[in-house]
Amino acid sequence: MSAMIFTAAELAYLEEQHLGRIATASAAGVPDVAPVTFRVDADTHEIVIGGMDNPKTIKYRNVVATGQAALVVDDLASVEPWSPRGVKVRGSARPALDDQGKATIRIRPTTVWSWHLNQDAEKRFGPIERREVG
Repeated sequence: MSAMIFTAAELAYLEEQHLGRIATASAAGVPDVAPVTFRVDADTHEIVIGGMDNPKTIKYRNVVATGQAALVVDDLASVEPWSPRGVKVRGSARPALDDQGKATIRIRPTTVWSWHLNQDAEKRFGPIERREVG
């Protein structure tokens, strides 16, 4: 893994959020998006996505079929002034078991986008920062 996956500001943001949206596609290319709860593994910085009966879900079957996923976590810091912020992660994904034996999805980030989180970051696309990390 790369030395820096997430900045301190991105990690702090992800730790305070409760919901994200995972995007996957089937082997035939049929897209799917689903709301999920998640956490960031403190050691690997992989995104860990749980769920009820995960192996029966489309997202899980798509990860098994393609080994790829993306996750978006975003919110509005304020509406006046308009201030969206968030993190998007794309990477390789795999099924895994958590420490209680429950099926999860783990995303190993290869690309991270964030907006309105890193104060001193060089911006490539307006307020959006993009980094290859894997």
